[in-house]
Amino acid sequence: MYVTIPTDHYAPSYHFKPRVSRGKSTEVSFKAGAYLYFEGDAVERLYEVKSGVLRLTRLLEDGRRQVISFGYPGDIVGFPASGLHHTDCDVLVDARLQPYSRAALESGANDPQLHQDLLEAALREISAMQDHFLMLGRKSAAEKVASFLSVLAERVGDDMGNYRKISLPMSRADIADFLGLTTETVSRSLTQLRKAKVIAIENIHTVIILRPQALLALSDGHQDMVA
Repeated sequence: MYVTIPTDHYAPSYHFKPRVSRGKSTEVSFKAGAYLYFEGDAVERLYEVKSGVLRLTRLLEDGRRQVISFGYPGDIVGFPASGLHHTDCDVLVDARLQPYSRAALESGANDPQLHQDLLEAALREISAMQDHFLMLGRKSAAEKVASFLSVLAERVGDDMGNYRKISLPMSRADIADFLGLTTETVSRSLTQLRKAKVIAIENIHTVIILRPQALLALSDGHQDMVA
């Protein structure tokens, strides 16, 4: 999952949805804290997230960490870069994953439909990554945090009448490393949204979106609609 807001706000996300039943490989389960792979490992499989949450990270040369993306149900992780994994990938929430062989991405000889689906998923990831980079470079801290919450509300939020409830299994430091902010800035932005009654913080891992449209407006840079 990258921070990308669909043009049609709160429309269904265009993540991976195979059009035919595969049934050729068994789903695998991973417990929270487990690693699927490490940066530099040879890519043997791609993984479709069926349930749970994954975290993709890289370490910079100076030791700082960058969270590249989070893997939510419907996402595919593990696309190769020159045949290698370009991130570490660990499990934040117990996950069920559907593995696909790397060969299915590179050749449609055995399953042309799966090959096409994986290629389309890879192209969508590239587009989402470009949108995410634009967000990192152009949006303010408050707009980044609002965008992050809006995407989660759209992807995995639970309806509560006029509200949306979202789970934040990642830490504030994870969010900061994902959005290119400091942990203090993320916490301050969440506090500002709470004081403006745009969100309510039920606990450190649960946020209730009280005013979804105001949050969405802030993500688009309309600060005046938050007051």
